Amino acid sequence: MPDPIRRTALMILNRLEHSHHTLDGILDPIIEAGPNFTRRDRNFIYALTHGTLRWQGRLDWMLDQVSKTPIQKMDPKVRNVLRLGLFQILFMDRVPASAAVNTAVNLARMVAGPKVTGFVNAVLRNAIRRRETISFPDATHNPVAALAARMSFPSWMIKRWIEQMGHDETLAMCKAINTIAPLTLRTNTLTTDRQTLATLLQASDEDPQPTPFSPLGLRLNRTNRSVPDLPGFRGGGFQVQDEAAQLVTFLLDPNPGERVLDACAGLGGKTGHISQQMKNIGHITAVDYRSTKLSRLDQEMQRLKITIVSPKNVDLNNSSAMARLGMFDRILVDAPCSGLGVLRRHPDTKWRHTTHTFSKMADRQLQLLNNLAPLVKPGGILVYAVCSTEIEENEMVIKRFLNNHLNFIVSPAAPFLPSTARRLVTPDGYFRTLVHRHQMDGFFATRFRKSRTVYS
Repeated sequence: MPDPIRRTALMILNRLEHSHHTLDGILDPIIEAGPNFTRRDRNFIYALTHGTLRWQGRLDWMLDQVSKTPIQKMDPKVRNVLRLGLFQILFMDRVPASAAVNTAVNLARMVAGPKVTGFVNAVLRNAIRRRETISFPDATHNPVAALAARMSFPSWMIKRWIEQMGHDETLAMCKAINTIAPLTLRTNTLTTDRQTLATLLQASDEDPQPTPFSPLGLRLNRTNRSVPDLPGFRGGGFQVQDEAAQLVTFLLDPNPGERVLDACAGLGGKTGHISQQMKNIGHITAVDYRSTKLSRLDQEMQRLKITIVSPKNVDLNNSSAMARLGMFDRILVDAPCSGLGVLRRHPDTKWRHTTHTFSKMADRQLQLLNNLAPLVKPGGILVYAVCSTEIEENEMVIKRFLNNHLNFIVSPAAPFLPSTARRLVTPDGYFRTLVHRHQMDGFFATRFRKSRTVYS
């Protein structure tokens, strides 16, 4: 009988393959519904699922070299058993290769019956024998295929990055994406300050490092605690938020007493930051179309001791419903996007997209901006942000929006960022981060100001 940890990991991978949900959307509910896993068990499940997806391209290439049956012709459940087993063999030093093979055989028996156990056993043992000699595409003759196979990315993605950045920078970005991201906290200045929070964490044997660009951030590269068990959490001392996302709110530059809209608020990471920048004075409308996320956002605001946020369940594609929200001094739209800037946190994303993704996302992003523009007061600010590195979702959306809205201009980002972060601004005044250059998520953001002049 397969052990429950690997059985759960396989269940997650199988469900992901036939679902429109993300890994995070599938993983947490399955773990919660399963047996009472310890913290160590949960960490192992996370490592198995994220690691297998992170290295799926490399695993598939190697499996194709050691199996008589091509990877794409395998039963998907058996294919995931082999991926899970080979990932442990290649990347988990603490798991003996024999144990990885034996547990894979048991998983195969469970999902596909006894007939496939010999096949799974033979393929993985062949992979063990040949893992040091398996050949990859030649980098000189086919750099795209070589990087795609070795670094585990879709070929189309590698091709466009090489065309944009060149081979060496693409390799550097792939390496950075394939690392495990640190846990980054943003200090809630309504309840504490960064140094006090750091001291509290240090007293509990954590090793917080101040983020170099954001004056509010602390990185924990290693921790054995869950987030709710970290010192300061229950008292509202911090939120989990990557450094790049922290910097986006500085562009909004909200002031106490203003009326602010956080569109696409999600779980409230930026909502909390906006509130503390406003010193908990004024009013924030936090909008999302998912009521479950708004319920969690409301709980998060209570934990952070924030009282100025009103969650609203509104479809931003419904212009009449949006008009009823009224006018705002400042609007932040953290728009739905391809998510290519956060691949190190969400490795499943790179296998879900195609070359057609970006134009579809850009149309959706432009529609959101078009719907939100009338809600900005004259002289007000609109900030557009995406966790994407792709030009279709970045500069091209901005150009299309400005062509349609002559009463908006780009307000250069640098004056509103902390001095330590001003070098993250492009010559055009846009905020941009890249994981391999700045050791944070890839983000793009633009600050618009609405003219006080009425154009006919």
